[in-house]
Amino acid sequence: MPTDPITTSQPYAPDSTDERFMRLALEEADRAAEEGEIPIGAVAVANGEVIARAHNRREADRDPTAHAELIAIQAAARAVGAWRLSGVTLYVTLEPCSMCAGALVLARVDRVVFGTRDPKAGAVGSLMNLLQDDRLNHRAALTSGILEDACREKIQNFFRALRQRRE
Repeated sequence: MPTDPITTSQPYAPDSTDERFMRLALEEADRAAEEGEIPIGAVAVANGEVIARAHNRREADRDPTAHAELIAIQAAARAVGAWRLSGVTLYVTLEPCSMCAGALVLARVDRVVFGTRDPKAGAVGSLMNLLQDDRLNHRAALTSGILEDACREKIQNFFRALRQRRE
């Protein structure tokens, strides 16, 4: 089984728990697309149970911070009744940006699992790795590439369709 070079937790295994929860994040991405949002979904899990689900809402909320990860972090904090999200794993279809990665560090999320990289804005491996920066007071375990093709295709198809509508 291949291990992603930035993975600090268990290597990916087909039909794993990670894959099951990433499928839920993909469902959230579908909801975002149905609403005309960039199709990114996130699911927060604690003790093997989903405690929060979210998708991008920047257009609907007219809010540049309404990323799936931030909405999921807020919902997870409400679910556990604390801002510290120790014991929580966040599954997200796209590599988090610097804003979201910073929030994940500040929320003390234990682990982040993402589907596909974001070479233009990804801040957990592509441009930098905020989640594992030794200068910060918290580091999260990181796994990438779970259902990578499905996650990448969802975003590519969304932007392809958007370009076609504009032509």
